[in-house]
Amino acid sequence: MPHIAVLFEYPTLNGGEHSMLSVLSRLRQDDQFTFTAIAPPVGPLSQRLAQLAIPLIPFSTRDQNDSKLPAQELQRRLTNVVAELQPDVLHSNSLSMSRLSGQLNASEPAACRRTGHLRDIIKLNKTVVADLNSNDALIAVSQATLDFHVAQGLNKDRGCVIYNGVDVNAFRSHKSSTERSQLFPNVPPDAHVLLTVGQICLRKGQLNIAKAVRQLLAHRDDIFLAIAGERHSSKAESVAYEAAIREEFETGGKADHLLTLGYRGDIAALMNAADVLVHAAHQEPFGRTLLEAAACQLPIIVTNVGGTPEMLQHNRHALLVEPNNVKAIADAILQQLTNRSLAKSRAASARQRIVDNFNVETAAANLARFWLARKQPAV
Repeated sequence: MPHIAVLFEYPTLNGGEHSMLSVLSRLRQDDQFTFTAIAPPVGPLSQRLAQLAIPLIPFSTRDQNDSKLPAQELQRRLTNVVAELQPDVLHSNSLSMSRLSGQLNASEPAACRRTGHLRDIIKLNKTVVADLNSNDALIAVSQATLDFHVAQGLNKDRGCVIYNGVDVNAFRSHKSSTERSQLFPNVPPDAHVLLTVGQICLRKGQLNIAKAVRQLLAHRDDIFLAIAGERHSSKAESVAYEAAIREEFETGGKADHLLTLGYRGDIAALMNAADVLVHAAHQEPFGRTLLEAAACQLPIIVTNVGGTPEMLQHNRHALLVEPNNVKAIADAILQQLTNRSLAKSRAASARQRIVDNFNVETAAANLARFWLARKQPAV
């Protein structure tokens, strides 16, 4: 049975971690592989791995003072872990870790196949691209993601697209007025809750959503914005960004219309309690939040960036708007709230698209084929 070692960068559970864990859980049920996680030993990720009974080898990119370790030290530590485990495949779950595994390929005789995930659309320098190209194969989460990196010099023969998938039984429509009142206790029953999910940061565009809602609240009082997510960065610009979101509501005397929920593990319940998902990211490779919302039949407003149009078509499955366009977001919110029957029709079509094309079974099968094709040690 092939042994896959999965290298995780962060101790948290965000889109990339959830996507990988959902696939690992499914493949373990089929007894196709044995898995070991190489990951930070403390945090939500390690807890979830324990629940899945996936062994964990401690590995962190940071020292005890939370400073990033030098690249050579990371290479040394990872080389030792791989030598001890002797997996058939070392798979890196993020672009940064894929770079690290590529550096091992360049500096050490390949003891196993090195593969990795590209889950970001970001500009890279030539050194990073060269490190990525030293892996045996790379998975992009969308065609847009792959095309972007190939344009930067990534070897297209080493890249392929495997879409993320979602458990359509865990994420499905089950509306409950009782559950809604429990999740949003201070929201009147006839008001509208707009939900946005994700890390609070500039690239996710939550400030543009806040500005759009603030514009609408100048003329009506029945809209609330719920933000499920936390700010991870302590940089001054990130702190100021989060404060600017709050100020949009406080300045207009509408502070009670902003619901800051923090990190949540009950996203499916929140999606069933909300009226619309608004996702205003400036760039989005293939958002897991969109998969989950669509599976829950929650009407969606989303920026037309990255891999999103590969998942959802404008007016058929969701309303797609241009990034950084506050007025377009506000207009789309009004459209979703005004024509509820059309919004529900789009949401039903979106669910069917996820069921047919982006379910976790399909994602697991595709990743299994990818790993099986590369399980033999490199020559």
